[in-house]
Amino acid sequence: MTQPANAPARPGRPTRAQLAEAAGKMIPDVAAPGLRVLFAGINPGLYSAAVGYHFARPGNRFWLALHLSGFTDRLLRPAEQELLPGLGLGITNVVARSSARADELRADELIAGGLLLAAKVRRLRPRWLAVVGVTAYRTAFSAPGAAVGPQDARIGQASVWVLPNPSGLNVLTTTPSLPG
Repeated sequence: MTQPANAPARPGRPTRAQLAEAAGKMIPDVAAPGLRVLFAGINPGLYSAAVGYHFARPGNRFWLALHLSGFTDRLLRPAEQELLPGLGLGITNVVARSSARADELRADELIAGGLLLAAKVRRLRPRWLAVVGVTAYRTAFSAPGAAVGPQDARIGQASVWVLPNPSGLNVLTTTPSLPG
């Protein structure tokens, strides 16, 4: 049985109407100058935009991968994202606007987002930029042959690492660890 669009969702979960209203919304960056790693998602999903936290949809493996890779001493919840800068970590997106799926983004949006992201990296000066989504990275940074892992390219002084998309829609991919 499906839930009517106007029915209340389970506590803490957005309704269908709230998800629809979240289309095109943005989530503020969680970032600061001099981070160890600035993670750049492709763009916010509707669930994340509706609740206001990066990588918030249940089933997204970002927070688990962050913990299992040793970046956090415990598994953080998306609502704890503001703790990241104190750990030398941050989150932004290649494209700021939310959508139901990353494949809804146009190539010109990814390219423009890549330019904005590069400027942000030059301004914030993280040691590493970790782009979460190899297909988006290839388009945004004109690197059609890029593969998951460290890249030869640098942005400003930041080394670049490409990670697979941690979305639950991308469940067949494992997430390698960045150097600590």
